[in-house]
Amino acid sequence: MSVGVTDTLGSILAEAAAALRTAGVDEPRRRARRLIAGVLELSPSELVSHPEREVAAVEGEHLRGSLARMVGGEPLSRILGWREFWGLRFALSPDTLDPRPESETIVEAVLARIGERAAPLTILDLGTGTGCLLLALLSEFPSASGIGIDLSAGAAATARRNAEALGFGHRARFAVGSWGSALSARFNAIVANPPYIARAALAGLAPEVVRYDPRFALDGGDDGLAAYRQIAREMPDRLAGDGVFVAEVGFGQATAAAEIFASAGLFIDGIERDLAGVERCVVARMGESGWAVASLRGQKNLGMCRGRV
Repeated sequence: MSVGVTDTLGSILAEAAAALRTAGVDEPRRRARRLIAGVLELSPSELVSHPEREVAAVEGEHLRGSLARMVGGEPLSRILGWREFWGLRFALSPDTLDPRPESETIVEAVLARIGERAAPLTILDLGTGTGCLLLALLSEFPSASGIGIDLSAGAAATARRNAEALGFGHRARFAVGSWGSALSARFNAIVANPPYIARAALAGLAPEVVRYDPRFALDGGDDGLAAYRQIAREMPDRLAGDGVFVAEVGFGQATAAAEIFASAGLFIDGIERDLAGVERCVVARMGESGWAVASLRGQKNLGMCRGRV
């Protein structure tokens, strides 16, 4: 890609799309548009409506380097250094997962069960990563405060910077730890997006996941359920009596994760599907130990359940 001061948005778009097409990238022109708009911080309409706009040499060099990274398979969010989640911009780092849109299902599940937006809630985010779940919830509950926990010091630092950038620094704290084991308080809402990929399946993940997401945030142990077992043991001491707990699960894991939580004494309040129809998160509350396991195994329509199943 040859870029100079006389190049325009239109000519660069054509050249970038051609380079991505040659590299075998799907939807090359759409991805080229997203790359150029993101790097130059233009809206899609600005890019399309002003193809004659000249591109300065420094902009061209930046675009050239970014295009080379995309041709090499790096995700756009990693190239730009941020991902939008729940309408908010979250900076990424090598220590954090790249937030996925399907994880917004967790936020929606909490909002559906806590109707009072002005309530002074306390929120715990286990495996906080970028802080996207906690900070998205704080954006919806203006009187709430919360804590994000992550095993990685780098991730906790990234989440802290995101909180400050989004104006939630005074309501959010972040710490390094193993789930909620070091805490003593109870919380009105607890959310978690733990590692849930079975160890043997890690090598088969998409290259952009294997190469750019941290392995410790993906590896769920031999069967992908190790984190749920540990978190479940902690929930009776961390969840307030009227609180709600929502955990993201991988494809096909919803019933197994729900059984783990029910065995720890939690009341299974539902399983929510993402926009693709995949069972994406398990919702639980405090309940009587062991009551739900047999019923869970016999539940034919678990994804639509509410209350005791």
